Amino acid sequence: MTDEQPRARRRQWGAERRSEPMSIVHARPSVAKIAWGRIAILLTVVFWITYVVTTIIREFIEAPGGFRFTMEAIGYLVVVTFLTFSATMYLLARQGALYRFRDHRRVPRAEIDRHFREHSGGITVLVPSYAEEPGVVRGTLWSAALQEYADLRVVLLVDDPVAPKSEEDRARLEATLALPGEIEDALRGPAARFTEARAAFEREIRSAEDPARGSEANPAASASPVTPAHLARLADDYEAAAIWLETMAEDEPMVDHVDEFFIDQVLMGLASELRLSLLALRAAIDQSALPDADRMLELHLRLERIFTVKASSFQRKRYASLSHEANKAMNLNAYISLMGHGWRAEESAGGTLLRRVEDPALADLYVPDTTYLLTLDADSLLLRDYCVRLVYFLEEPGNERVAVTQTPYSSFRGAPTRIERIAGATTDLQHILHQGMSYYGATFWVGANAVIRKRAIEDIVEIETVGGFEIATYIQDRTVIEDTESSIDLGAHGWTLMNYPERLSYSATPPDFGSLVVQRRRWANGGLLIMPKLWKQARDRRFRRERILVREMWLRTNYMASIAWASFGLLFLLAYPYDSRLLSPVVFLAALPYFIAMGSDLRYCGHRFSDIFRIYGFNLVLLPVNLAGVLKSMQQALTGEKIPFVRTPKVKDRTAAPAIYVIIPYLIVAFSLLTLWRDVLAQNWGNAAFAAFNAVLAFYAIRAYIGIRNSFVDIWLGMLNWLYVPDRAKATSKARAADASVPAGSAPATDAAGPASESAPKPVDWEGILYHGDRRLNRDLKRDNDRRRRAGASRN
Repeated sequence: MTDEQPRARRRQWGAERRSEPMSIVHARPSVAKIAWGRIAILLTVVFWITYVVTTIIREFIEAPGGFRFTMEAIGYLVVVTFLTFSATMYLLARQGALYRFRDHRRVPRAEIDRHFREHSGGITVLVPSYAEEPGVVRGTLWSAALQEYADLRVVLLVDDPVAPKSEEDRARLEATLALPGEIEDALRGPAARFTEARAAFEREIRSAEDPARGSEANPAASASPVTPAHLARLADDYEAAAIWLETMAEDEPMVDHVDEFFIDQVLMGLASELRLSLLALRAAIDQSALPDADRMLELHLRLERIFTVKASSFQRKRYASLSHEANKAMNLNAYISLMGHGWRAEESAGGTLLRRVEDPALADLYVPDTTYLLTLDADSLLLRDYCVRLVYFLEEPGNERVAVTQTPYSSFRGAPTRIERIAGATTDLQHILHQGMSYYGATFWVGANAVIRKRAIEDIVEIETVGGFEIATYIQDRTVIEDTESSIDLGAHGWTLMNYPERLSYSATPPDFGSLVVQRRRWANGGLLIMPKLWKQARDRRFRRERILVREMWLRTNYMASIAWASFGLLFLLAYPYDSRLLSPVVFLAALPYFIAMGSDLRYCGHRFSDIFRIYGFNLVLLPVNLAGVLKSMQQALTGEKIPFVRTPKVKDRTAAPAIYVIIPYLIVAFSLLTLWRDVLAQNWGNAAFAAFNAVLAFYAIRAYIGIRNSFVDIWLGMLNWLYVPDRAKATSKARAADASVPAGSAPATDAAGPASESAPKPVDWEGILYHGDRRLNRDLKRDNDRRRRAGASRN
């Protein structure tokens, strides 16, 4: 951490005032709410059928309009049908969530403690990080380190370049790598105290229960080995633990709403739970009551496990034998492939290699294996009992084939910008929908956080040889939505996924339009590419005569492809002047249940009913972003080349958006106004009202979410980037200098700069020849010969 703390982002008018999060357990819906949800689905379907019958068929039969009208009618019907289908899937998933919230019963704390009293299955928390702010990563690591778990390992997978090019990047990397050690050092004191307290309690209990001591000297020992002194010491330990957390919370800087959440919910939330236990222990002392020895041991273990963690960092780019693919999936895969084995580091001309050794004593690096993995994005926070509750769920009878469980993340409250507040509102809606998809067996892994049964991903691993080294792929990186594709792979191997119906994880939403563009463009890319896998899985399940719910396939298809058809559908509605005879109030009535349900869900999540209009405008300015993601999927399908993984920036400053994504929203406003003017002249009042509605909300979204001044700045920067032509010679020399500064263990060796001459021949790279073989030797000789010929021609 640097001494200089970043300044808080200035709060905008219309930003979120509420900072307290929603309750962990969802409110139980009423019978009336569930009934209205069913009615909403029924009305949507009925109104769509009514529109088809009363408008399309009537126009075809009663007053045929010729070929153009026929094609317009077919096109309009297709657009309306797809949009209505997506609205129905929203209502269906929402209904499933209501059923789950109604039926969920939280597992009592004592049952959790009993289950984990002698638990042995370890968990490794993997936090992939690339160019993150150390303050952001620090909160994530602390929320993972304070999880109550017996064998907990937290590993920060740092994917930054091993040799940073600037002092700023180097300082950030050093601060990030130091975080695991700082956390271990901070927890060492309380961990030692509570470990010794638990061990002392066990020794005293065993001594009291020793029959050789007899019960005559202490008749009460035969009834219970627990004494009031044991209870008093345990209460003191709980008070000390709560004070330790409260002191840390007081010393934490609070720059923004995420820091406030970390202090109030992660640190003080855990302290409050410990104080609640302390209250119970003090009451037992006052009432001269004593818990039994097993319960006392469980309470001791809880303190010990909260403050005990093994934290470390790992940089895959230090090793040439691991994949260096620039995406989160391969960062995770590289570490998972090392688990359970010892490795010896060997230096070579190509970099540092890892060779597997059978004897751990001979290993330079040993990576312990664990039963479970927890993948956690570097901008996410976990609440205190995330691990124990989700692992408890995985180990309940009947859940042996559940591969992944998670709590779809919610948004941090108190967002200082309007765009972050609305993006957070859509995140909270997605939380509800993902819970409902689990009701129909249509769960998808959402990559921000998840507990994974390691045996499950070992079932879907693919091994390939690249450059003489085996590369294991557990989580597919073929698309940039690796979690979605892995969900299909797990289902093909007979595994299931399930969302845990509580709010136990939170993740940051982009605070400005530029970072939102990066995130949403990535989300829109890949769904279409995964569809063939889904269809193949469905065929295989039918072949095995497994039952497939139609609703499951509908929900999965909508989840992966709705961005594509919704974006193109909205584009057609905005751009094409459909015949006014195709418009009907019934279309509006078919969409009305969807918007009313969304408004109700927004209020349920603590937002405003009127946010349905703000979300509509939000989707209008994101239309070019979503279309770009869909077109990238099509490009990948045609070319077979991977789309580069672009991480969402998580910085305090504003991220500039590409000019094209800023210009198109203005074009949408301009075109909507032009359409409004034309439709008013033609007295096409239905289309005119729709155009006016789009123009108003699109302009509001530009002003509220992008900013008029920011949009012109981004357009100007885009023009400068387009006009600027880099100096290739200077760029080449910088690249060579950077390559020369890279240590041997971080990347393959490269040639030094400078032309060869006959008087100063280049030294023979014997290490490279021995390592790479004849091909590299021939390439080097040919390049040197070409240089000599060019030098001779210039002299002549």
